[in-house]
Amino acid sequence: MKPAASHDARGPAASHDARGPALLVVQTSFLGDVVLTTPLVSALRRRLVPRRLALLVRPEAVPLVAGHPDIDQVLVDDKRGADRGALGWLRTARRLSAERFEVAVSPHRSLRTALVLAAAGIPRRVGFRESRGARLFHERVPRDRGRHDVERNLALLAPFGGGAAESPPLHVPVVPEAARRAAELLPPGSGPLLGLAPGSAWATKRWAPEGFAAVIGALAGEGARCVVLGAPDEAALAQEINRLAGGRATVLAGRTDLATLVAVVDRLALLVANDSAPMHIACARGVPVVAVFCATTPALGYGPWGPRAVVVEADLACRPCGRHGGRSCPRGTEDCMRLVRPGAVLAAARAALGVTPAEAAPR
Repeated sequence: MKPAASHDARGPAASHDARGPALLVVQTSFLGDVVLTTPLVSALRRRLVPRRLALLVRPEAVPLVAGHPDIDQVLVDDKRGADRGALGWLRTARRLSAERFEVAVSPHRSLRTALVLAAAGIPRRVGFRESRGARLFHERVPRDRGRHDVERNLALLAPFGGGAAESPPLHVPVVPEAARRAAELLPPGSGPLLGLAPGSAWATKRWAPEGFAAVIGALAGEGARCVVLGAPDEAALAQEINRLAGGRATVLAGRTDLATLVAVVDRLALLVANDSAPMHIACARGVPVVAVFCATTPALGYGPWGPRAVVVEADLACRPCGRHGGRSCPRGTEDCMRLVRPGAVLAAARAALGVTPAEAAPR
C-alpha cells in the first residue's frame, strides 16, 4: 500500500550509487530532539551509504528536516492527531511496511515506537537498551545519561562499527522561499540583529518577561535591532515583553511558520533563549546563543551543542526539578527563574556581540 501523500514529504532523490540498506531513522519527540538527531542521521549516511535514508517525525517537525542533504525522504507519524491510539500506530506500521525498510534506528525510546517498528516487520531494528520497548529491538545500545544527547544518539552507531567519535554538526536547512519571507519581516537598519525566544512548552523553563525586556531595553539602546520570536500561543507573552521594553522590539511571535522561524534565526547576530527548540535551531545554524536555563540544567544532556553558546543559570540545589521542568515550581518560589539576573544575561550577550564595556556604557 502506497503511503498517503500527506504522510510523505520527500527530499533529494536517493543516490543511485549507494549500495547500502533502505534505512529508517525514527525521532517523533519534540522539535529540539529532532534537531539533536541530525548528527546521527549524517553519521549513518556516511557509515552505511544507504540507497535510501528516511526520517520519521511528527508533522510539525517536517520543516526542520525537509531538504536536509542527508535525508532522502521525510515520513510523518501524526501520533497526536490522525495516527493516535492503537489503530493509529497500526496504520503507521502498515505505511512503514509498504516502504520495505531493511534497517531501522530509533533514538526515540517510547514503547509505541518500538511497537510500530516491530509491526512494520523491519528485519533489523536498533534502539536503546533503556527504551520502554527494548525487547522489540534486535540490537540494544546502552544510553549514557551523563553524556550530551547528541553523543547518546551517536552511540547507536555501535552496531554498525561506529561511535560517538563520529560527530557531524547539527544541521537544519534554510528553505529559499522561507528566507525571502524572513527578509520581509525583519526590521530595517544596520545594527546587529538580536533575537529573543522567551517561550517554552514548560512554564518553569521560561525566564521572567521582565528579564527579556531588560535585555531588549539595554541592547536596543546600544543600537541592536531586536526581534521577539515564538509560536502563535506565545504571541501574548512576546507582546507583553515588548510592552515592558517600551516597544523597542519587533514582535514576530505568531507571524512565522517554522521554516520562516529557521530563516529568521539564520540571520541573527545572537539569540537569547530559554532551553527550547529555537536554542537548538540557532546552534544548528551556527548562530551564537545565550541560553537561560531555569528549571532544567545542561547536565541532563540537552544543553546548547557547539562552541558558540553560553549558559546563564542560578546555582540551586533544587535544580533540575524534572527532565522537562514542570508546569509550576514544586517549592512555590520560582527561584530558578527569579534569580537569573538581567545583568548576567546582558554581560554574556555583549560578550557574544563583541561589545566592550565602554561601548556598553549608558548613552
